[in-house]
Order: sequence, then C-alpha cells, then structure tokens
Amino acid sequence: MPRQEVPEERHPRLSIPTTDRLLLGTASSASVGFCLGSVQGGQTAQLRFRAEHAHKMPDTTTGWYLYHKSKNYHTMNGGMREGFRMGAKTGFWSFVALSLESTVDRYRGSSDMFSTIVATLSVAGAFSLWPARTAKYGLLFGLAYGGIQDVVGLARGRPIGYVELIRRRFGGSGGSVAESPEVEP
Repeated sequence: MPRQEVPEERHPRLSIPTTDRLLLGTASSASVGFCLGSVQGGQTAQLRFRAEHAHKMPDTTTGWYLYHKSKNYHTMNGGMREGFRMGAKTGFWSFVALSLESTVDRYRGSSDMFSTIVATLSVAGAFSLWPARTAKYGLLFGLAYGGIQDVVGLARGRPIGYVELIRRRFGGSGGSVAESPEVEP
C-alpha cells in the first residue's frame, strides 16, 4: 500500500507544521521535565543518603572523603533516574496534548484557542482523573497558550475560527464587534 501523506495545513499554528510542532513540543517538554526531575531526584536522594547514614558519620579525613564521594554518587544516580522518569512523563503528556489539539483542529476545521482548551482539559482530566484544581490549571493553561497562539496567528494574518464567526455574525471584515447591524422588527 502506498503511504498516505498528511495534508498540508494552510495556516499552521505558530507557523510550524503539525509534525514538526509535535516533535519540537515533545522534545522540549521532555527536556524541561528531565531537568526538573533530575534536580528534584538529586535533592531527594541526597537527603535520603544523609538520613540513612546519620548514625555512622566518619571520623577521619579519608572517611569524610569516601562519605562525600558516596553521597555524590547516590545524588547523581537518583537525579538521573528521576530525571528520565519525569522527562518521559512530561514528554508523553505533552505529545498527547499536542496531538489532541491537532486532531480537534482538523475535526472542527479551524485552529484557535478552543481546540487548545479542549485538548489541555482532556489531558488534565486523563492525567488526574479530574480533580478540580488540575482541571482549573488545565483550563488556565489552555486559555493562555491558545490565546497566545491566536494573537500570533492574527498578527500573521491567519484566519481564526471564532474571530471569523464574530466578523460574519456582526457584519464586516474590518469593523469592530460593537458595530452590530440594525435588526428590523
């Protein structure tokens, strides 16, 4: 069977094609997750090592050298382990969110912040089985990220679905929303 090509978008989000945006978004969030996870994991491993060895502190200079050497090894090991774990989690969930955003865009036929809100709320719900706080953060992130994308898109001349709807509804391509047409009784 011949390979199906993904249809090219007329106005891609952030002027980056969907496949590239998925790759860049996933890689960057996995990198940030790795950095944050390695810092957190290193600190946790260091505190755990100190707690486990508090009863047998060294007495000699050589003992202190070996103590710190072992502590640093455990810190690095714990940091790397937690970094890879956190990087995989953040990379996976951002890939799901960006994929869902693209899917909702294609289904709706327009790319605007509502697709981003649907995607981020869906992922927040799937991640946490819908605690209210996480859903609120998902909504806020969706509003902020989708709004930024729409502002950038408007500045570059990309048609935004709800803006076009408002323009059609209230008449005129350049008029403001406040100028509504007169309705006769």
